[in-house]
Parts: sequence; structure tokens; C-alpha cells
Amino acid sequence: MNTINAPTHARRWSAVAAACALTAGPVALAGAGPAHATEGHGHASASVLRTDLDVSLLNKSVQVPLTVSLNEVEAPRSARKTALTATLDGVDHGKPFSVLSAGTADAVATVEGDTAEASTTLADARLHVPGLPLLSLVELEALSSKAVCEAGKSPHASVTLPAAVTVLGKRVALSAGGPTHVEVPGVGAVRLDLSQTETTSATAAATALRLEVSVNPANLNVAEVEGRLTLAESRCETPAAAEEESEAAAPETPADEDAAVEPQGARAETNLAETGGDSATPYVAAGAVALLAAGGGAVLVSRRGRRN
Repeated sequence: MNTINAPTHARRWSAVAAACALTAGPVALAGAGPAHATEGHGHASASVLRTDLDVSLLNKSVQVPLTVSLNEVEAPRSARKTALTATLDGVDHGKPFSVLSAGTADAVATVEGDTAEASTTLADARLHVPGLPLLSLVELEALSSKAVCEAGKSPHASVTLPAAVTVLGKRVALSAGGPTHVEVPGVGAVRLDLSQTETTSATAAATALRLEVSVNPANLNVAEVEGRLTLAESRCETPAAAEEESEAAAPETPADEDAAVEPQGARAETNLAETGGDSATPYVAAGAVALLAAGGGAVLVSRRGRRN
């Protein structure tokens, strides 16, 4: 009896476990996925000075490029160097010469949270080109630029200029109405483009001063200097706003399917409890009937033998 009850008891627990698993399965599938946020980085950059000049030499039919920058940074950085020197082969025997000297020359670029910002400040500055060591190309008191890009707001760009600057030794009043042209006989010409700002739906750019230069020093082996210089430039790009994205939850099993699952397990447990048997029960019953029939036949034959 014990050898029969042990597997029967185990099969009962297996049926109960299967019923529980079928019931709990839809609950586990119905759980929602984790939410996560994505955020764009944005961008900000600033520079106090960038040069793009071609220097023609007297004793050679060649042009030497002068491409340098001062305090050119990208977020998250800042720089406050106040002087820039350079050297060019063939210019003053390769000795260093001053490109820019200033009392203040700051460039700052940051991206924090949903705001990207860049700014530059230049004050008490003197700008030089090769071949004119004693005469400043430009002298200015102060100028600045700023660009701010904040998520959810329109980008903003602004410039602050002095009332006047000195170009090739000449004092020149600045006007926002258009470019300013300065010519000095025997030296050259300079065009000043002032206060250039540009904004889009996601970017902003501000340039305080851009110089188009064409001078003829005829000194220190320099025949001509042409090109562009850019002062106090700031740029930014708006960071993307944080967005939450939830994964789609797996569809829940319909209520009628849940109802169909649970009774199956319940009935399996109930049947086992009522009969105390297993899947072999029908065969045992059939065998018992066969034995009864065989026994009855044997008794009948025995009785007939006695009568005979």
C-alpha cells in the first residue's frame, strides 16, 4: 500500500504545482518594462582669436599660411591666456612675433543639463600681423560675444562692441549700419565686419569682429599679408530635452483564458483526492473483473464435476 501511495502523493503535488504555474504565468508576462531617459549632449565652443592669413615673402615667390588661434575651446572647457605669439619660416629669420596681446582674453564653453552656453571677452587688446612689429593692425578697449541655447527656448546670440577702435594708427568710430573700411596709404587696407549674429531653431552664433586684411609692410622680408581674422566668436547647439521611453508591456492573457487555466489544475487535484488512484486505475479495475469472471467459471466447473 505504501509503494502505491508514495508515487500517488508525488503526482498530486506535481498536478498542484502545474496548476499554480499556469495561474501565475500570465501575471509574470503582464509586468511592464523599465522606463529610461535619453538626453542629447548639446555643444558649445568659443574662441578669442582665429587667423586665416597668407603671408607673401619678398625674397621668395611663395606664400606662407598663418593659421593660429587663441583660447579656442569646446565644452566643458575655459581658457584665459592673454598673449599669442607665432613664428614663420622666412619672416624675421624665424624669430617669434606677437599676434595678440591683451589685458583680458577669456573664452568659456559649458553644457550643463538642458543648457549649452559659450562666451568670450577681450579687453585692452593689440593685434599684429607679420611685417608690422611696431604698428598695430587693430587696438581696442573691450568687446564680447555670447551664445545661449536652452531646451524649450529660442537660442540667443549677442555682441558688445566698443564705440571706437584704432586701425593701422587711425581712430575709427564703429557703426552697426554696415562694414567699416579703413585705408592707410603705403600700408594697406582693412575692412571691419561688426557684430554678426545668427540663430536657428536649435543653434546660435555670435562674432564680435571680423577683419578682412590686405597690407603691404615691405618690412622684415614680408611683401604682403592678406586674409581674415576673427575676434570673439561664440557658438552653441541646444541639448535635446530628456524624453522617457517606456517599453511596451506584454499583452495580458484575457480573463476567459485565465478562468480556463485555473479550473484545469483544480479539477486534476480534486479527482486525485476523490479516487485516491492514478492513471492505472482503469486497468486494475478491468483485471479485477477478469479475475472475478475466471473465479466464477472455476466454481461452476467444480460444481458440475461433483455432480458427475
